[in-house]
Amino acid sequence: MAETSVVSLQELSVSQKNKLVLTDVNFQIEKGEFVYLIGKTGSGKSSLLQTLFAELPAEAKEAMVCDFNLLTLKKKQVPFLRRKIGIIFQDYRLLEDRSVKDNLYFVLKATGWKDNRAIDKRIMEVISDVDLVAKLGARPHQLSGGEKQRVAIARALLNNPELILADEPTGNLDPQTSNEIMRLLLKICQSGHTVIMATHNYNLIHKFPGRIIKCEEGSIVDSDNKLN
Repeated sequence: MAETSVVSLQELSVSQKNKLVLTDVNFQIEKGEFVYLIGKTGSGKSSLLQTLFAELPAEAKEAMVCDFNLLTLKKKQVPFLRRKIGIIFQDYRLLEDRSVKDNLYFVLKATGWKDNRAIDKRIMEVISDVDLVAKLGARPHQLSGGEKQRVAIARALLNNPELILADEPTGNLDPQTSNEIMRLLLKICQSGHTVIMATHNYNLIHKFPGRIIKCEEGSIVDSDNKLN
């Protein structure tokens, strides 16, 4: 694994509920890359992302993510891996009974932050990054879909992760809002974070070109370049 590689996979097999969905997965992703993971529904995109954050077991010759070896990863090490990974879901997964600030506070406390002053400072930093300071006191039901996804992005940034995994982050959004979320994710990538985004929205890929890794017929096709 190269020193700059955030993800390095060799001969990885991905299984979901004892069913093999991807085999012979081979690719490296370097620090600061923006990578699209594309493919039809059921092609293995989400399962591959779940393998990267140790939700599913890895079977491979090599499986390194953020300097963690997934093949030898112990259960007690999983939380430390996940602190290096920010995860963004299509359905936001916010706590509906709490304000935006309390959603973010909950994550920081759960990941070991103890100093309330430092917690407040970090919350203000990430919520400013997504331009939602005015919504800190709002609850999720008071937010638009785009605002909810911005909160989810802020949540993913809290522990300053090396890697952002975004699973269909624009899937529930209208085209204009999707473009806004894409610009935000690209800005985050340009600030030094590596981003892997699962999507089947080819319009976005044409509008915001990036490296493409395709899940197709149980295997991976890696363009290793940009779609123009």
